[in-house]
Amino acid sequence: MNEKESGKGPRPVLPELLAPAGNYEKLVTAVHYGADAVYLGGRRFSLRAKAGNFDADTMRDGVRYAHGHGVKVYATVNILAHNDDLAGLDQYLCELGAIGVDALIIADPGILRRARTLAPQLPLHLSTQANVTNRLAAAFWLDQGAARLNLARELSLAEIREIRRAVAGQLEVFVHGALCISYSGRCMLSNYMTGRDANRGNCAHPCRYSYALVEEKRPGQYFPVEEDQRGTYIFNAKDLCLLEALPELVAAGVDSLKIEGRMKSIFYVGGTVRVYRAALDFLRSLPAESWRRSEEIRLPETMMEELLKTGTRGITDNFLRRRPGSEEMLYATPRAAQPCEPVAVIRRAGDRPLVEVRNTLTSGEAVEYMGRGIAVQPLRIAAMHNERSEPLSRANPGERIVLTTDPPLAQGEVNGILRRTR
Repeated sequence: MNEKESGKGPRPVLPELLAPAGNYEKLVTAVHYGADAVYLGGRRFSLRAKAGNFDADTMRDGVRYAHGHGVKVYATVNILAHNDDLAGLDQYLCELGAIGVDALIIADPGILRRARTLAPQLPLHLSTQANVTNRLAAAFWLDQGAARLNLARELSLAEIREIRRAVAGQLEVFVHGALCISYSGRCMLSNYMTGRDANRGNCAHPCRYSYALVEEKRPGQYFPVEEDQRGTYIFNAKDLCLLEALPELVAAGVDSLKIEGRMKSIFYVGGTVRVYRAALDFLRSLPAESWRRSEEIRLPETMMEELLKTGTRGITDNFLRRRPGSEEMLYATPRAAQPCEPVAVIRRAGDRPLVEVRNTLTSGEAVEYMGRGIAVQPLRIAAMHNERSEPLSRANPGERIVLTTDPPLAQGEVNGILRRTR
């Protein structure tokens, strides 16, 4: 276990909190709510080709912004490449080195080898797509030059501990977000059904589709596919959530906790990052003697309550404590009902903040301000004005308006999010 000595005994070193940055705004949101590092993709070679992603100039701006706030940036170059994908790879790797990202996330051994040659100054982080499931595989990849391993999502806590004891390199685990109905994200459903290759960044997410059965002699007649009368989304896994296992992951010596979600909204990014940040800060505050039995450490219940407000398909701890079964699937719908939604983002702070509206907002309704940390502030919209100081009773997505709230939002910060209960 990574430890530092205190006067009262061993205290674990807290891991990095690594957040998704699907575009520049999400990067800013992740930084605002407490990420230690973000990961992002360029326009090519990334497994999230449909995310907003970054061109060279925007990535340079993102790196500058993150570094200005003490946050690291990791660039994904994590497709499983075919020969025709390699065109332009050398130039791109050199470009990432010149931009100044802090590490590259790579799955393909050929790309990893090329990165060692062309960008030797950049640490290489092995993607979960490489399927590291044991200590020998971990040792192999570290020998190939990887500085960090994102372990396969199919590992138990005991297996993570065993790998940690066996190797000295950095270990990273996914703690939150969508799960593919595949082995560590290596899925062929999209390729077969739509021609879009998930392993080259173009997943169509067919595991979230609703399915029906057709009998060959009855064309056009569709019969629902049911499993114990729970519905038809037979490949739809619940979302990973390891919040309550954080004390044990920290004690196991994990170096980085990764949140999935480059395709998700800023509300998801901000909401998940703020809770995991609050959880890590809570763990930091514990006395050293608490860590003698990390399995007995409990986070405040409000943390899980807040996390569930960000939108989810339900939650599962996946393989961490036992092999998952049918209860880890969400059969009736592609996602569970979202209890809260974002309504605005603060663009200029003050007693009467200027906000950018994200969902229709009306005067008089109740909202909440998501502060850094776990606290929220209930508010009522007392009045709204446009930037010409004209009063409004309703504001639509994309508009920038000035809010008067009761009580005044004195502690609101730029990039902070306002939400409401549905």
